[in-house]
Amino acid sequence: MKLVSFIGSGNVAWHLAPALDNTDFAVREVYSRNPAHAAALVDKLYEADVKTSLDFSDSPSNIFIIAVPDDAIQSIVQEIILPDEAILVHTSGSQPLSALGYAAIPGIGVFYPLQTFSKSKKVDFADVPIFVESENPGTEKVLLAMAKAISKNVHQVTSQERKAMHIAAVFASNFTNHMLLIAQQIMKENNLNFDWLKPLIAEMINKSISIGPEQAQTGPARRGDFEILDRHMEFLQNDEQRAEIYKVISQHIIDRYH
Repeated sequence: MKLVSFIGSGNVAWHLAPALDNTDFAVREVYSRNPAHAAALVDKLYEADVKTSLDFSDSPSNIFIIAVPDDAIQSIVQEIILPDEAILVHTSGSQPLSALGYAAIPGIGVFYPLQTFSKSKKVDFADVPIFVESENPGTEKVLLAMAKAISKNVHQVTSQERKAMHIAAVFASNFTNHMLLIAQQIMKENNLNFDWLKPLIAEMINKSISIGPEQAQTGPARRGDFEILDRHMEFLQNDEQRAEIYKVISQHIIDRYH
C-alpha cells in the first residue's frame, strides 16, 4: 500500500482524497494554511490527521499531492520538506512539470483530473479523465497505478499538451457556464423563468456531444440572419459588455460558417 499526504484542502482535494482513500493509496495527512479546512477534509477520511506544517520529513507517506491554486504551487515547493524517496506531484492543468523543479528530489510529476469540482457536487471519478506526466520512469509507473485505481480513463501527456487541453477546457466549461449566467440574468431582468431555458441547454449539450459541436451549431449567426442579429444588438444597446460579447461571438460564428 502507498500512503498519501495532501497539501491543500480545496475543491480538488475535497473529492480526490476520499476517492484515493478507498483504494491502495490511503490518505494519511492533510495540510492546509487554514487548519479548519484541513480538519473538515480529514473528517471525510478513514485514518488521516491534520498536518500543521510543511515539514514532512517524518511522514509515513510516499506520495505528496499539491492541490492548491496555481499561484501557490511555487511557494509550497520552496517550503516543503520531504522524506527520502518521496514522490511530489501537483494537480494543475496549466502549470508545467517544471513548476516542481525547486524540489530537491527526482520523483516529481503531474496528476491532473480533467473535471470541474465544487464541494457541494459529488463526482464519480470512474469516468473522470486523469492525465499523468513524469520524466522519472518509476514515478510515472506509480502515478499511472494511482490514476487507474480510481479511473478507467487514464492517459500520459506532456506539459504543452496539458496546457492546450486546459485552455480548451476553459472554453468548454468555464466560458460556457458564464454564458449561462448571462442568460439567467437576462431572463431575471425581464421577469422570465430561467427554468424555461433548461431543456434547450440540455439538448444543446447532448447534441454537441452526440454529433459534434460543428454540426450542432444553430442560431442566427450560423444562418447568417443579419436582421435578427441587428435586432438583438439593438436590444443589448444599454449594456455595452453584453453587446460586445454577443458581437464578438456572433462574428466568430459567421467567419467560421460563411
